[in-house]
Amino acid sequence: MAPMGDVLHLLVILSLLEKGNAKVGDFKAAGATAPGDIIIGGLFPIHEGVEESPNISAPHEPQCARFNMDGFTQALAMIHAVESANRSPVLTTLGISLGYRIHDSCSDVTTALRASADFTQDPTMDCGGGANTSNSSPPIMAVIGASSSEISISVARQLNLKLIPQISYASTAIILSDKNRFPAFLRTVPSDVYQTQAMVQLLSDSKWTWVGVVTTDGDYGRSALDSFVSQATASGICVAFKEILPNSLTSPDSESAISQAATTLQLNHNVKVVVSFAKPTQMMYLYQKLRSLGSGLGERVWVASDSWSSSKEVLGEMDLPDIGNVVGFSFKRGNLAPFHRYLMNLSDINDVIGNNSFLKEFYSLPNRSENSGVLSSSTVPAEILLNNSYANVVFNVEMAVSAIAHAVADICSKKDCKTPGTVQPWEVLGALKDSCFELEGKSYTFDQKGDINLGYDVTVWRSVRGVINVHDVAAEYHPNNNSFSYTSGNTKNLTDLRDVVSVCSPSCEPGKFKKIAQGQHTCCYECINCTENHYSNNTDMDQCLSCETKREWSLEGSSGCTHKTLEFFSWQDGFAVALLTLAALGIILVLLVGALFLHHHQTPVVRAAGGPFSQIILLSLVGSFVSAVFFVGHPSSLQCKVRQVLFGLSFTLCVSCILVKSLKILLAFQLNPDRKNVLRRLYQPYAIICLCVALQVITCTLWLCDEGSQVAFGVMLCYIAVLALVCFACAFKGRKLPQKYNEARFITFSMLLYLMSWLIFVPVYVTTSGKYLPAVEMVVILISNYGILSCHFFPKCYVILFKKEHNTKSAFMKNVFEYSRKEGELLAFPQCPNTCACSNCTTLSSSLHSLKLCPSKLKYPGIYGSRTFHE
Repeated sequence: MAPMGDVLHLLVILSLLEKGNAKVGDFKAAGATAPGDIIIGGLFPIHEGVEESPNISAPHEPQCARFNMDGFTQALAMIHAVESANRSPVLTTLGISLGYRIHDSCSDVTTALRASADFTQDPTMDCGGGANTSNSSPPIMAVIGASSSEISISVARQLNLKLIPQISYASTAIILSDKNRFPAFLRTVPSDVYQTQAMVQLLSDSKWTWVGVVTTDGDYGRSALDSFVSQATASGICVAFKEILPNSLTSPDSESAISQAATTLQLNHNVKVVVSFAKPTQMMYLYQKLRSLGSGLGERVWVASDSWSSSKEVLGEMDLPDIGNVVGFSFKRGNLAPFHRYLMNLSDINDVIGNNSFLKEFYSLPNRSENSGVLSSSTVPAEILLNNSYANVVFNVEMAVSAIAHAVADICSKKDCKTPGTVQPWEVLGALKDSCFELEGKSYTFDQKGDINLGYDVTVWRSVRGVINVHDVAAEYHPNNNSFSYTSGNTKNLTDLRDVVSVCSPSCEPGKFKKIAQGQHTCCYECINCTENHYSNNTDMDQCLSCETKREWSLEGSSGCTHKTLEFFSWQDGFAVALLTLAALGIILVLLVGALFLHHHQTPVVRAAGGPFSQIILLSLVGSFVSAVFFVGHPSSLQCKVRQVLFGLSFTLCVSCILVKSLKILLAFQLNPDRKNVLRRLYQPYAIICLCVALQVITCTLWLCDEGSQVAFGVMLCYIAVLALVCFACAFKGRKLPQKYNEARFITFSMLLYLMSWLIFVPVYVTTSGKYLPAVEMVVILISNYGILSCHFFPKCYVILFKKEHNTKSAFMKNVFEYSRKEGELLAFPQCPNTCACSNCTTLSSSLHSLKLCPSKLKYPGIYGSRTFHE
């Protein structure tokens, strides 16, 4: 620390220097000057603004206000760098030195333009120069500054008139990389396009997709905002709101804009991450307003641009936990030790060469204790300067001076630079673009856009017992591959922040997809389950993918497809074994019944059951039972065709034969002679059977052409159902015939059973899936087959086997006679004559009648119920 006596001694020296040179308040006198063979200009924000002048009636130079400690240390960094360069072998071997003329921009464009006018004017016309600047002093060969992009843009346009190279140490606006518009502008910091790129990458890595943006009005803020929004949108990050604050705090709408921004932040409570390109003072007022609104600041993460990432003054009287977490992007930094030694030794007279009104003003700032009202001896100016010196800014300023020194050395090695007018600014500009210079042992060069892109340091602010540290580097950003490398020991700082959730809608898990409502942000959506046989195997997928349904399947809301495992109604299945046993038993019963009927084919019961038609029915039942077997086992195309066609044709043949028997009943009950004769001519049993079966053959053929068609399958079943309905209708009319040999009732019951079973089958078949689907149809087929057997053949078998006395001709005639008597009419039977030609006349007698019938003249019709028995 510099002793107090040295400070007072310095004030005396500065006072003497000021009396012999330009006045501090005179604008044309640069704030700090030093002689040299090559003069470079400097433009720094020594003050935060200018005094307001509401009533301006004529051009005037406004008074600068609010001394800016950061800008002052930046100017000192340039002075230190120039002095270091003058002592370096780069210049000493050539015997040349650098001088400087530094102006205060007062953080104001108009003031900065007045300063840049001083840089561009002919020095021979400058009658009001500083004490160390004579009329023959060299012109400005290069300018270092400004800090603000808005000021740099304005100054660059003016310096372009003479192609005076301008090297900024902090202006990052993207527009300044346009060499067609700013050919003489260079900078030692990367463009904002890389900063916004780095911010977007950080947000993506942390899965922060719902963010807000606060920026300042003007070229810098607008450019940064446009770059950030475009890159964020491309990366799937949505901007919930954009708040733009006036560039000047003295603007009439500044307070209302800050209030509006605070209100927006308070309303968007789910926006936990805010990206800010604002100025430090604006952020300070915004934080104060948010605290007054009682907004929960501690939950948020603030992503700070280089404009305020190192300015802990934004906290004001608040502590870091009051505002939340701050992640800052700052420029690369160098070694501050030499500059710190320079600041500690500022009290030495040798460090105050030339005129430096800024230093004078700094030491004359009011710094008084609360009680005495005099200068406090406990406050050391060097400490203040050290606390306001930032390694990244100092490094960028030193880099700019080093670049100029090397460019001048390249030029002066080829010509005499001590003669005024031998070096022109555009020569320095060309040398700067082509030269490669060293600083702290590393080589640097400007790219084609005039930028030096070293990437960024990512800092995480810390608060330890109320002391704020804004310089802890947690990671480094590398623009060449758009990635971060984490600093050892500090990785946890950034990864911990990833627990913060800043999204509009939660992530859609695998098995769901995002459905975005029209007009909403792409980050705001609903999560909808994938439908059956579709899947999503990643989070936040925009649509579900389809399974390859031939080999894969998936349930609703699946995250992947499952390979289909072939499940079928196998031979080992217990249910299949039971059904196959019933089918085999049915075949055996049919064969036994067929043998029994063949053996008794001349008996009245067999002939009343249809005679040869009964054998056809039994044969069709064998085919139907056999078709049931094809429903078990590994399915194949041939097997599926055979089982459906075999059942359809065999059961159609069965029902067709029953239909013939039903039509015979209808013919027997037809009393109208004319109509009866017509029906008798049309009644051709075998032709009817062939026609019915032929129609089913056509249906099955169409089904085979379009295999798997549910329509064709339904037509096949409906056709059989229509035949069964006709059988049922015809047989129902003859249900009152004699019971012992009456077919009508059995046909009615069997067809009713068939229709009911298939009516039940349809809804069950439609709603059933899986390997037991064939079993459903198999069960209905067995029910239909056993229904025909039970109703048509088992009663006849019972009579043949156990009621033999009823299976005789006489019993047959007696049954007819009893029915006739019951009906109150006598049928015309062929009676035996007095001289009976037959030797075995049958006598039917009752209390009312006594008849002798000749059995040889009796004809047993295919069905029982004919009114006459003669031919």
